[in-house]
This record gives sequence, structure tokens and C-alpha cells, in this order.
Amino acid sequence: MHKHRATIADVAKHAGVSIATVSRVVNQTTTVSDEAAARVQASIAELKYKPHTAARSLASRKTHTLGLVLPEISGEFFSPLLRGIEAVVREAGYDLLISTQGQSNGRREARRPLGEHNTDGLLVFTNYLDETELTHLGRMGFPVVLLYRSAPAALAIPCVTFENKDGSRRLVDHLIEAHGFRRIAFLAGPEDNEDSYWRETGYRESLAAHGLPFDPTLVAVGGFDYQEAQAPVEHWLSEGIEMDAIFAGDDESATGVIEVIRRAGKRVPEDVAVVGFDDVPLSRHLNPPLTTVRAPIEMTGREAARQLVNLIRTGRADPLVLLPTELIVRNSCGCHGA
Repeated sequence: MHKHRATIADVAKHAGVSIATVSRVVNQTTTVSDEAAARVQASIAELKYKPHTAARSLASRKTHTLGLVLPEISGEFFSPLLRGIEAVVREAGYDLLISTQGQSNGRREARRPLGEHNTDGLLVFTNYLDETELTHLGRMGFPVVLLYRSAPAALAIPCVTFENKDGSRRLVDHLIEAHGFRRIAFLAGPEDNEDSYWRETGYRESLAAHGLPFDPTLVAVGGFDYQEAQAPVEHWLSEGIEMDAIFAGDDESATGVIEVIRRAGKRVPEDVAVVGFDDVPLSRHLNPPLTTVRAPIEMTGREAARQLVNLIRTGRADPLVLLPTELIVRNSCGCHGA
């Protein structure tokens, strides 16, 4: 009876380790514990496993290039993020390749121009690689660090983000405690966006902590977008829905909200207060200057790149890095802020 040639999956199963661990031992790409390495070597010998030489050559080839996958670069959010990433990548002696994964008919394009064939590791912004692609890379042991999203279940992929829930909670606490507002609307970000989920969670927790009911008619999608944020606010105003304040989800959508309120002949903050999230540079120059939450965007980029370089060089990275946020009080909420 013909016996099939042992595969890397056979070795992993026999040694009781992941395929990625076998790959690391075979290619000597990152550090593996002595015990695990010994089990893998024993299984290789017992099963007479012979790694494919071309695959070994490809796996061990170094490009000295890191990849960044993100949406089309627009708005003020991405400049500091890129600045932080580029600084660390340059200091570490790598080049940076950027792929802007556009949307086609409302869906992200399936192609993946960056990966194991042309980079040593990937930084992935939010959901711009789907779970299938991440699983593929994870099983290969290919270094990946996620920005602003947690890893899919069963995949140990590091994530770097900031404290959205805490920042949002403090912002809404301020509106309620400093100004006595009770009718606070919320504009969510894109569907399935984790930043938006945690900001809405902070909003809801603040309402509950102050004994205020959650009103679903005061929640709509603003998409973290200047144009998209305007339609739901126009609807609220045309329907005469009573609002003390609008938490716009991010600063870009807050800019659109302020414009709609002005067009309706109302004043910010005298008629409706407006607050945002991120503290992009434009926020302090709006009229009125925007009360918001300062998110460490550049620091997030730096930390994500640092984690990826560490993962490539040592095989280790922190599973989750959660950077702190800060409440920035200005005039748009009714305070005489900075």
C-alpha cells in the first residue's frame, strides 16, 4: 500500500503544535521554545518529513519591507497615523508599502496586493482584510498586527487601538453633569466598526449611570463621514425631534453636523451642542472650537509598527495595546474651553 508523503500538517499534529510553529522551526524565522522545537524535530525525523525546498526558500526570503492595508487615504485622521507608522518603520530599517483597498459596489475588493510574497509583515487597518485572509496568514505564521480591531476568534493576532469606551463615557458624562443635558443624540460610525461599537457603548453606559433612558430615535449612522452625517441630522431637525446635544461619533462627522445645524438657522451650542471624537487638527479651528476626545492617533501608528517589528524579529508581541484618551473641552458644548 502506498504511503503518502508527510506534510507540514502531519508534523504539527504529531508534535502537538500549530503549523506556524513547525514553519518557524523549519525556516528558523523566529524563536520557538526549546521544548516545542525538540518535539517538532523528533516528529520530522519520525515521519521522515522533507520540507519543500522552494517553499523553504520563499518562507525564509526577507524583503525588508512592511505592508500597510487601509482604505482610501482621506480626511485628517490618516496623516498622523501614517506619520507615526513611517517614523518607526524608517528607524527600524524597513521600507513601507501601502495598499489602499478601495470599495467596489459597496464591498471591499477581494484582491490582496500585499502579503507574504512581497513583505515581511502586515499592518491591517480595521476590517480591510477579511477573516479568511487573516486565517490564511495566521496559519502560515506570517506576522500581522491589527489596527482598531480585535482578532477573529482562535487567531492570536496582536491589536493596537485606543480607549474608545472610556473616552466616550467621559465625554457624555460631561454633557450631562456640566450642562444638565438629557436628550443627547449619537451618530454611529460604519457598520461593524469596533471604534464605533465601543463609543456607543460608552454613550449608553453614561446614560444608564445617570438614570437617563436610551432612546433609539436619537441614534443614527453618520459613517465617520462629513457628508453622510448630515442626512440623519437634517431628518431630526425636520421632524422637530428635541435634542440638547449631538455626539457626532468623530470630528469629521461633527463638522458636517455643525454645518447642517447652521443651515437650519440654529446656533451651536446655544440651540444644540455638538461634540466629536479624535481631536484632529481642524477641530480647534472650527467655529465654535470643538469639544472632543483626544485620541493618540500618531502614537497608535508608532506602537503598531513597533509591535510588528518586534513580532518579525522575536516572534513576540503584546496581544492588546490599549492607549489612553483625553477629554478636550472647548466651546461647542457650551463651555468656555481652550
